[in-house]
Amino acid sequence: MTSRLTPLRIGLTGGIGSGKSTVGQMLQARGAALIDADAIARSVTAAHGSAIPAIAQTFGPEFITAEGAMDRDRMRAHVFRHPPAKQALEAIIHPLVMQEAQRQAQEAIAKGHQTLVFDVPLLVESGARWRTQVDRVLVVDCLEETQIQRVMARNGLSREVIQSIISAQATRAQKLAAADWVIHNEGLDLEALDAYVKSLPIPTA
Repeated sequence: MTSRLTPLRIGLTGGIGSGKSTVGQMLQARGAALIDADAIARSVTAAHGSAIPAIAQTFGPEFITAEGAMDRDRMRAHVFRHPPAKQALEAIIHPLVMQEAQRQAQEAIAKGHQTLVFDVPLLVESGARWRTQVDRVLVVDCLEETQIQRVMARNGLSREVIQSIISAQATRAQKLAAADWVIHNEGLDLEALDAYVKSLPIPTA
C-alpha cells in the first residue's frame, strides 16, 4: 500500500466488556500503533507521576499514598460524594494524558506507523476534546447483557456493580451516533472478530 503523508488517526472506544481492548490488540497486530489513554492516566497518577503535585495541591496530601501515588479508593469515594471534584480531577489529568498521547503519537510516526489507534474508553463522553484529535471513531458494540456476562466472567464483579459502571458511561445509542465505523461484537468468536478487524480500510505498516 502506498505511504500516507499523514497517518490515519483512529479513536477506538466501546463500553466495558465490549471487546474494545481485544480489537485494539488486533489492530496493533496489523501494524497500527496503539496508544492507551487509560494506561497513560494510570501512569500520571502512579507513584511520582506528573499529576501528583497538582492532585496534592488541589485535594490535599491525604489523597496521596505513602508511596507517592494517588489514593484511588479515597479519591473514588470523594468524587462520588462531591461531583464537582470529578471535574477538578479531570482538569488535572486530561491535559497530561493528551500531552503524553501526542508524544507517543509523534514517536510512532517517526517509526513509520501509518495508522495510530487511540484507545479511549470515554471518547464519546469527552466531547470534542478527543473527537478533534482523530480522523475516524471506531466503536465496538454489543448488547448490554453481553457486556454484563463478559465482565462477570472476566472480573468476578456483581451484576449491580457492572450495571452502575455501564450507567456512568455514554449509552449505546450515543456511542453509535458518534461512530464512523462500528464492529458489532455479538456472537463472534476471535477468528470472526479478527476477520472483521482485517476488513477495515486502514493502511498497514
